[in-house]
Amino acid sequence: MAPWRIASAIVGILLVLVYAFGANYWNRPDGWYQSLQKPSWQPPGFIFGIIWPYNFIVLGFALYIIASRANPLIVGASLAFAAISIASALRWSYVFYSKHDLHAAEISLLTTAIMTLPVLALAFTQSLKIGIALIPYQLWLFTAAAIAHNYVSNN
Repeated sequence: MAPWRIASAIVGILLVLVYAFGANYWNRPDGWYQSLQKPSWQPPGFIFGIIWPYNFIVLGFALYIIASRANPLIVGASLAFAAISIASALRWSYVFYSKHDLHAAEISLLTTAIMTLPVLALAFTQSLKIGIALIPYQLWLFTAAAIAHNYVSNN
């Protein structure tokens, strides 16, 4: 594999590791979180513990596959969109759990979901299997954005 591909794959994996470890940095549900009116359709807590590891693993594989197969423009675009999406997801964690700013959290999750759409599309151009594997991640992000919207509406 060409050195630029190796470097790109490493950057992709590092982005996902920052995401995985950073996502829980501010995530300390407290009395404030417990007091929020949650939507009746919000998945039970254990689902979060199942879906997030899956999401991180699949996103890491997707960025690796793209880096190992695509042309430099597609690789760069996928890394850029992933980085923006990840930064927005980490911002959500901060503004939701630390600042208790439901409006900013909603915008952050919607931005995360939208910025991940190009990564999904680019993954499909390189591997049908990895594109399909990313669909639950994309669905989860839009579900999370809908939950965030419900928090804004109900609290």
